[in-house]
Amino acid sequence: MQIDIITLFPELLSSPFEASILKRAIAANKVVVNFHNLRDYATDKQKQVDDYPFGGGAGMVMKIEPIDLCIKKLKSERAYDEIIYLTPDGEQLNQNIANTLSTKKNIILLCGHYKGVDQRVRDHLITREISIGDFVLSGGELAAAILCDSIIRLIPGVLGDESSALTDSYQDGILAPPIYTRPAQYMGWNVPPILTSGNTPAVEKWREDKAIEKTKAQRPDLLTDKD
Repeated sequence: MQIDIITLFPELLSSPFEASILKRAIAANKVVVNFHNLRDYATDKQKQVDDYPFGGGAGMVMKIEPIDLCIKKLKSERAYDEIIYLTPDGEQLNQNIANTLSTKKNIILLCGHYKGVDQRVRDHLITREISIGDFVLSGGELAAAILCDSIIRLIPGVLGDESSALTDSYQDGILAPPIYTRPAQYMGWNVPPILTSGNTPAVEKWREDKAIEKTKAQRPDLLTDKD
């Protein structure tokens, strides 16, 4: 997989890809991640990438020309499955979206900034809009990093145990059950005996029951959606 991220601030993106699972995935050639500075595609000497909105109003708007030039350059080199704009008013990221995107070969991510991008970018240049929640950030860079993490960890061979991702919360539409590790006893707080019983069918049944119980308590909407 190759992910090309278009941004005004590449320096905001480097850190998440220099540690842990994302770093290992890149080192193992499971994914290629490139940052493209939008200012490199500005059409004037000042490298201006934003301007005032037509009709007046507060804030600045990212110009269409640099974005169009950057996307055209990338598309001249390879075909892309998705060109995604990170925006608070996009469809909200969930596990199903991450699962689907993890099967793609090439993706472009466009990070918004200021008041957002010229509407013509959204109308004509992108294929999908994704939000990480109903709140506003200073820019799309952190959202892009979150989206990348949710996708890359699902690529076969990235996690040491591929079955680990399949037991995460939301993979089967409910939350994951409680988990424990050694020591079995600590400060009078004990691990449920069933988990140390060695009875695999009983353990699986306990996990299933606890997952449903946890979902009912914390995210009952997930069970409603399943109905």
